[in-house]
Amino acid sequence: MKDLNIEIKNALKESIDKVFSYDATSDIVIEIPKDKSHGDYASSVAMRLARALKKAPLEIAKSILPLLNGYSFIEKVEIAGPGFLNFYVKKENLTELLHDILTLKDKYGSSDFGKKEKIMVEYVSANPTGDLHLGHARGAAYGDTLTRILSFVGYDVLREYYVNDAGNQIEVLGNSLYERYKEALGLPFDLEAIGYQGKDVITLAKKIAKEDGNKWVNDNSEKRKDYFKDVGIKLELDKIKVDLDLYRVHFDHYQSERALYREGKVESALKVLKESPYYFEKEGATWIKTTEFGDDKDRVIIKSDGTYTYFTPDIAYHKDKFDRGYTKLVDILGADHYGYIARLKAGIKIMGYNPDNLEVKIIQIVRLMENGQEVKMSKRTGNAITIRELCEDVGVDVARYFFISKPIISHLDFDLNLARNQSSENPVYYIQYAYARMSSILKKRSDFEVKENYPLLTNPKEVELIKHLGELKNVLIDIAKVKEVNILCNYAYKLAQLFHSYYNDNKVIDEENEELTKERLALIKASSIVLHTVLNLLGCEAKESM
Repeated sequence: MKDLNIEIKNALKESIDKVFSYDATSDIVIEIPKDKSHGDYASSVAMRLARALKKAPLEIAKSILPLLNGYSFIEKVEIAGPGFLNFYVKKENLTELLHDILTLKDKYGSSDFGKKEKIMVEYVSANPTGDLHLGHARGAAYGDTLTRILSFVGYDVLREYYVNDAGNQIEVLGNSLYERYKEALGLPFDLEAIGYQGKDVITLAKKIAKEDGNKWVNDNSEKRKDYFKDVGIKLELDKIKVDLDLYRVHFDHYQSERALYREGKVESALKVLKESPYYFEKEGATWIKTTEFGDDKDRVIIKSDGTYTYFTPDIAYHKDKFDRGYTKLVDILGADHYGYIARLKAGIKIMGYNPDNLEVKIIQIVRLMENGQEVKMSKRTGNAITIRELCEDVGVDVARYFFISKPIISHLDFDLNLARNQSSENPVYYIQYAYARMSSILKKRSDFEVKENYPLLTNPKEVELIKHLGELKNVLIDIAKVKEVNILCNYAYKLAQLFHSYYNDNKVIDEENEELTKERLALIKASSIVLHTVLNLLGCEAKESM
């Protein structure tokens, strides 16, 4: 089947090359006009080429018009305004798309755009010292959806969680668990040394006390300290994994910060930095000249007391990412990390890698709103609201969709009232209800035919729905380029909108017109295939009944 978007791009490219001997590939953008009278597809390429060709857009459009009208799949091309090109496609070519969808099924919309390039996406990476909260929830939903899409369009994707298990917060966690262990044994303990007050720490401490008795009571060795840190990290990380699993977020690899030290990767990175011309010592500390590459000030990598700054293992970690063979890196970081981007890219450059191969996406702040007021604390625990509590309240589908429905660079107000609303006002309900309606129709009749084209599907609303189905592949490729997954939410909502509008105005099963019924059933099946794929990429359930 012809991908009409690509076919029109090729027709424009060939026509412009013939008339002007100019490669216009990067200037060609195809859109579906909002006004149906402006054709099936439109392009502003004549305006985009005016400066390069030193000609008026209207003159460019008129020059290539005769060639464009010569393509077999085009019914006609018209010029509008100062040089817009409106394409009217022969309907039999348009409906060939349904054959493609019905044949490819859940593979429809996939592509080899990524050409198996190895790309690592790091997200969530919350400290293993407590529950995942709303900021983590937005990053988790975004990262998971993005990686699903990147895989679908042909990238070799690794989903990675960086475990910050080597900082002061881990010392506090280990000490907290040790003091709770002594408490569980009925021994004196230091309440002020308990930095983490969670019930899970108390529960684990009781378990250790039961299994090990007083084994660790008078042990001040590094072995004891490491043991309590290790079991504390495992406890918290296991908790995080359970909540991520509920949230339908899964990682291919958990990278330990301590492992970077243990495997000599931090020292290896330091060796490279010390051999670079950007290394220097001042005031007893070791620095690198990150200002040479856009940072606002030079950065310390080893403090005057000999300890490393947070920046040092981060540089080593990114060196390790590249050393593992990943040619593109995406870091998804919280809003408080915006100032970190320049120094990280500078560090990568000093290490000898291309900083352009790192893309950093910043997740902006989320406010949870109820009845027009911000909700900051859980009514049940009095603590910050966790992913688990939110999912139990509004459901996983709604939580995920709401978090990714807006560009991540924008602040997000999460409306609890709307999220709980099970009506068409809730976009998730509205989209899932479209799929349930499609499934209901196909349960009554599923005897459609897989044909080359569907000549009876000429109703304007059928045509609009088919054109939208045909946009999926291009939409996913665009998302892979710009890394904005909210575009897929918009696509899903519009698909539901077009379907509901079509269904409300047309009788799909018409006992008096069997041929039309079978073609319309094919359209419903194709629509359900596409919507199922989209919901899966969004990490939402495609419900057959509601």
